[in-house]
Amino acid sequence: MAAAETVLVVGATGNIGVAAVKGALNSGRKVLAIVRNQASADKLVKHVGWPAAEGIAFVEANILSDTGVKGVVDQVRAGKLPAFQHVYSCVGGEYTMTPLTEITTTQLRYNMSASFEANFFAYRDTIPYLLSQSPTPTTWTICTGSQGDTALFPVPAMAQGALFSMCTAASRETAETNVRFNEVYLAFRVEVDEDALQHGVTTASEFAKVYQGILGRGDIKSSRLKVLGTEDIEALKFDKKF
Repeated sequence: MAAAETVLVVGATGNIGVAAVKGALNSGRKVLAIVRNQASADKLVKHVGWPAAEGIAFVEANILSDTGVKGVVDQVRAGKLPAFQHVYSCVGGEYTMTPLTEITTTQLRYNMSASFEANFFAYRDTIPYLLSQSPTPTTWTICTGSQGDTALFPVPAMAQGALFSMCTAASRETAETNVRFNEVYLAFRVEVDEDALQHGVTTASEFAKVYQGILGRGDIKSSRLKVLGTEDIEALKFDKKF
């Protein structure tokens, strides 16, 4: 029997990250989760629950650093961590309505680092490893948000705009390769289950079905999946990025 595939999740303890972990595990795959520290690992285990969490391996790294994800990949190449065939990146910053004129330089730089640079570093430093596995099919998935278009929350909106362009470029660069790059464009609030039930929004467990669906659909490549309402969670809608 072939060994189960593994998904590397960057941003694994956030609302979307928990959904990605659950989607990967529900698909029968294992997870390599990058976490900040043991407390973050414990947090993820709590959200996922047992025995499902037995399918998660953890590695500590600073994903905001330009060497954080690279260091993880180096350990994988050296055989110190499980090999992975899929990547899900969903690093985010503040979700705040601060007006443009009140955004400090420090706040701007932190959020561009957390919401854009961290996802860029994740792509730049994992794609060569996935490409090296050709002709074996692999995937790279990112979650972006509709704030990049609506801009009701300027701080996250600006970073999303930059990610949109990155996703189009990545879709082009991987179109003829063994990597299925896809962008999940999310237009509503998703939270870890216990918080979602309190706030009346979509649970991570429900949103997990989107990633589970992507993993199982080899025809979805170089595309933007539009998750505009809960009806789009299981009936996946997607358009080619170019």
